[in-house]
Amino acid sequence: MTGTPEAARHVTGGISMTILVINGPNLNLLGSREPTVYGNENYAALCARIEGYARSKGVAAELFQSNSEGAIIDRIHAARPVDAPGSGGAADALVINAGAYTHYSRAIYDAIRAVGLPTIEVHISNIYQREEWRHNSVIAPACVGQIAGLGFAGYLYAVDYLVGAASAESGEGVGA
Repeated sequence: MTGTPEAARHVTGGISMTILVINGPNLNLLGSREPTVYGNENYAALCARIEGYARSKGVAAELFQSNSEGAIIDRIHAARPVDAPGSGGAADALVINAGAYTHYSRAIYDAIRAVGLPTIEVHISNIYQREEWRHNSVIAPACVGQIAGLGFAGYLYAVDYLVGAASAESGEGVGA
């Protein structure tokens, strides 16, 4: 999404929500990097799918990709709630595929905890069916949940969960 964070917000049924979707190292190479693991669709296709799906749910998705741990942390920090000092308040929730940083970046774990946004960790491949070193996620304890092995659809399930949680919190959920 382009423009100011306020311009990116969609309001539906009283819910104004922007979901920040962060993708880490090597995800920019989707479509050419290990297609048997990650599929044949490229990063632009992933972004289009997430943005379209979010829009169909009445929310905005802002996508960010970096191969740099520091840039990822800076973007998470910038998403802090509006009332936080120095915040742009650019997001209400976070979906993150930290790539290999998943397995060792305690700094990304700390950043997720520091901003306090509901966060879903997503992986295109099933990290538990891959190399042993991929089985551990150091960021998972900072997240509401983890979705792994469902391909691009995992991002859409994360959007569904976050939208549903926001609806329930605002009193607009099932039974409200």
